Amino acid sequence: MYTLSSKLKLTAIIFMIVGAVGLIYGFIAAPETVEDVKEMMASEHHGEEHGEEINVEQLPGENVTVENIEGYESETAHGDEAHAEAGHGEEAGHGDEHYEHILHQLQNKPWAALYVAAFFFFMISLGVLAFYAIQYAAQAGWSPVLFRVMEAITAYLVPGGIIVFVLLVLSGLHLNHLFVWMDPEVVAHDEIIQNKTAYLNVPFFLIRAAIYLGGWMLFRQLLRKNSIKMDSATDNKIFKKNFKLSAGFLVFFIVTESMMSWDWIMSLDPHWFSTLFGWFVFASLFVSGITTIAIISIYLKSRGYLEFVNDSHIHDLAKFMFGISIFWTYLWFSQFMLIWYSNIPEEVVYFIQRIEDYQLPFFGMLITNFLFPVLLLMNSDYKRVNWFVIMTGIVILCGHYLNVYVMVMPATVGESWFIGIPEISAVLLFGGLFTFIVFNALTKAPLLVKGNPFIKESKHYHY
Repeated sequence: MYTLSSKLKLTAIIFMIVGAVGLIYGFIAAPETVEDVKEMMASEHHGEEHGEEINVEQLPGENVTVENIEGYESETAHGDEAHAEAGHGEEAGHGDEHYEHILHQLQNKPWAALYVAAFFFFMISLGVLAFYAIQYAAQAGWSPVLFRVMEAITAYLVPGGIIVFVLLVLSGLHLNHLFVWMDPEVVAHDEIIQNKTAYLNVPFFLIRAAIYLGGWMLFRQLLRKNSIKMDSATDNKIFKKNFKLSAGFLVFFIVTESMMSWDWIMSLDPHWFSTLFGWFVFASLFVSGITTIAIISIYLKSRGYLEFVNDSHIHDLAKFMFGISIFWTYLWFSQFMLIWYSNIPEEVVYFIQRIEDYQLPFFGMLITNFLFPVLLLMNSDYKRVNWFVIMTGIVILCGHYLNVYVMVMPATVGESWFIGIPEISAVLLFGGLFTFIVFNALTKAPLLVKGNPFIKESKHYHY
């Protein structure tokens, strides 16, 4: 049985503490009023303006002096004065609206960072649960030696799901501006959102979320409970029960996962929709979950545990990492190409915003989620090199964090984004919590399942 080392436990706790402190700072540092935003922007632009003045004074090879510039300004300023005064009231009102818009974005920033990290680690657990169910439903013979690792990762589903649900409730209580369709003032002046209020309303939104989470958590608890019972079983009754549960769950999952992606991610941009979006999010959570299984399995094996896991098991996990990465890219390109080529304004604006304001994470996501996995895992021999699989896995996980970031941030913080203290702190907080819960769950049961009719085949799996 696995024993959680004090060093790993301490590291996870330190990450959680540092992350929590950083997030608290992020919320405190967020501006509270429009005046705070004006002061912040004025201080940011002061250095730039000062630099421009110095350049004007020192233009080389030109007959331009400070006195000439000042004289020109004094002559033109008087002529423009009347026009400036006439439009002063209108410009001031427009300016205040602009500052208020930026205020909401900056206030959203720590909330959005919290939401991205909470969803990212939750989706890893959910992806592993789907992969686990597929192994049971397919009666796979290679994977039972990895079942305890999968069960431990899905242990995060309960606390992670509760955290996400709490964030959704806080959004419904108008403590943030993440979901613009939750703002009655916005809805009152937006005909498109008004036509969607039968589906996009807070009570129904939270009821749906409770149904999704309740179903996923219930299945996970039943499957884990039966798995523990199976260790002392003398027949295959419990295995058959898990087989039926898994088949039923997969039907429930494929419907609720798509609806979850519409509700929790796509509705952040309520004017935009994509029929491929549910599959796109599924591919992201699925490959992230499989990658996490591979990384944790290799880590445990390096510590002297999971001696029954061999290079063929790791090779198969790496094949899934490779294949699902290509599947994710296919879905991304299909969604992007069709929308971009059709050039319908209501649809293409989604990608225009991300390409113009999020170039680095947008294109970086493609490199880390497609080019790296394809180039590094295409060779079959590399899939058996443990450190190589871990290195590639870390790149894939970083890439899919960027994927979630690019899906959430443009709709919540707009052009006011940057990866700073709130984003890094949120990853540390939920990364520490995820690590603690998963490795603690590994200590609750033997690392090798018993009573599974395919366990012998799995232990001797070689090719």
